[in-house]
Amino acid sequence: MKSELHVPSDLSFINIVEDWLLGCLQVQLGESVDWPKQSSRLRLVLVEAYSNAVRHAHKEKPSLPILLRFELKDRNLSIEIWDYGEGFDMSTYFPPNPMEKQEGGYGWLIMNRLMDKVEYQLQVNGANCLKLEMILPELSNS
Repeated sequence: MKSELHVPSDLSFINIVEDWLLGCLQVQLGESVDWPKQSSRLRLVLVEAYSNAVRHAHKEKPSLPILLRFELKDRNLSIEIWDYGEGFDMSTYFPPNPMEKQEGGYGWLIMNRLMDKVEYQLQVNGANCLKLEMILPELSNS
């Protein structure tokens, strides 16, 4: 299954983004997933990725939409967040040090902890792509 959504660069649309992704996945996978656990995980990652695109990439260009795509093959989920900003040079990123009271920089850390794979591609046909991948675990009967 594949789906995509063009959404305004406006944080007030975050619930629509979450409902779109989780709604599609629940229709496709039914009760075979621990939704309370997995939806919390996916919501956190999606909020982080989408809000970064809105607040940083499209900060000077709020009229540009953000493109969200996902693909589900069996239980392999791939989510892409495309923006049209300047992009972020990953070589300048350093994970926050817990000993310092740093305000930002935790998003990349959070996404990497919650997803199986996180990739960022700078300027692909004029856009930047954050790709998040995970295998949705089977619901265990324990």
